[in-house]
Amino acid sequence: MIDIRKFDTLGHANHGWLDARHHFSFANYHDPKRMGWGALRVWNDDAIAAQSGFPPHPHRDMEIITYVRTGAITHRDSMGNSGRTAAGDVQVMSAGTGVTHSEFNLEDEETTLFQIWIMPDRDGGNPGWGARQFPKADRSGQFVTLASGIEGDEALPIRANARVAAATVNAGESVSYDLEAGRHAYLVAAKGRIRVNGADADPRDGIALRDVGTIEVEALDDAELVLVDSI
Repeated sequence: MIDIRKFDTLGHANHGWLDARHHFSFANYHDPKRMGWGALRVWNDDAIAAQSGFPPHPHRDMEIITYVRTGAITHRDSMGNSGRTAAGDVQVMSAGTGVTHSEFNLEDEETTLFQIWIMPDRDGGNPGWGARQFPKADRSGQFVTLASGIEGDEALPIRANARVAAATVNAGESVSYDLEAGRHAYLVAAKGRIRVNGADADPRDGIALRDVGTIEVEALDDAELVLVDSI
């Protein structure tokens, strides 16, 4: 099955410094039909104004992946970690038994990002954080794994039977992804119109897939894709 969730139907909250779209129920947005997709619980599409951000706040028992689309985000946490993650790169935080962190856009321009929350296979464990560069040229015409808890994947580690992958595809070209039986995929084009298994989608639409075997993505424009594969 394939379900396209149009961008203009997503949850929306504009706080001035933060303009957020919610693919799934989050904060004051609640839709009982959109509580997650497999182990994927949150996919927020955030625009953060220059010189602003999220002050220190706690998390626990969640795998939190941040994919920066434009600008950069600066992270600090109660474990003593700090780092700046720029456009195209990824940071991962395993909240475990509990962690407090802040995320600020310290740039002089707006930062846009996807923040993705995946439920861990089991609760607890020491919290952890990491970041890594993923040059877009390396994922041209193919999906590259950014974060994963699947054995054999070389990526930022997460504590879930799930994978976060990304690809860039030139207009008129295609890329495919094999989805194993019983698993859930959620795909978003950060930019570019795409056709997924024959169905058209616009930039930042959410595309939920299950029981399709192979996901075929044709780029109608130059496209940047992010996909979550989970149980």
